[in-house]
Amino acid sequence: MKNDEKISNNGFAPAVLPVATTLLTESDDIISGEASIPTQGDNMPAFYARPRHGGENLPVILVIQEIFGVHEHMRDVCRRLAQAGYLAVAPELYFRQGDPADYSDIPTLLKELVSQVPDRQVLADLDHVANWASRHHGDMRNMAITGFCWGGRISWLYAAHNPQLKAAVAWYGRLVGEKTLRQPKHPVDIAAELTAPVLGLYGAKDDGIPLESVETMRHALRAGNASAEIIIYPEAGHAFNADYRPSYHEESAKDGWQRMLEWFTRYGVTPQV
Repeated sequence: MKNDEKISNNGFAPAVLPVATTLLTESDDIISGEASIPTQGDNMPAFYARPRHGGENLPVILVIQEIFGVHEHMRDVCRRLAQAGYLAVAPELYFRQGDPADYSDIPTLLKELVSQVPDRQVLADLDHVANWASRHHGDMRNMAITGFCWGGRISWLYAAHNPQLKAAVAWYGRLVGEKTLRQPKHPVDIAAELTAPVLGLYGAKDDGIPLESVETMRHALRAGNASAEIIIYPEAGHAFNADYRPSYHEESAKDGWQRMLEWFTRYGVTPQV
């Protein structure tokens, strides 16, 4: 463990309990805190972190939550990215529909909250997050996105939505699924529309995202001549980066994190150091 990391077990929705401990990054070199972002007539809560001495025009990373919301692990992802030289922002994208902390089991959380959040609303909110970042030490022209689980799927969609985005990294985001009024398209449906290169990180032992669906996505990407790459970790399951859960697979998570940073740099989202 690094000297600037300590263990925490707070800040998680009941649906994910009990949790293992999670790393909490602390450093005098970063600034982090809560923000309120104006979007579509509302004020959306968010968590941000950035280098203390980075100045203006920091590269921006939009961090998209798991189904459990912007909990302590998502906040620490932002702090880790800030340590790497980025302004990272994690918005509470369910805030209009409800609070994940009100749900004690995953099926109810998915049915009553997560499925009620329209993709169109989420993509528009993320545009406003990008605008907010540009007014708070960030550079919209130097922007990427990364997301986990539910946020992995959103990362694929946003890479086909915002032409200013320079790169995306999707961690175990669902690729295919039933189409609804709120979720009319899935990543496989927009593979030919990607305007930013996407790195997908998936586990071979993920029961919810079978390898058949990953191959379907690869075929769609090739057919659409999209700039994307999908990495499969043979020993990892779903949520392999979630260091607060038994699903955590350290080797795959560390490799994925390094690949993510290299992907950002490869496509011009270069950190300030």
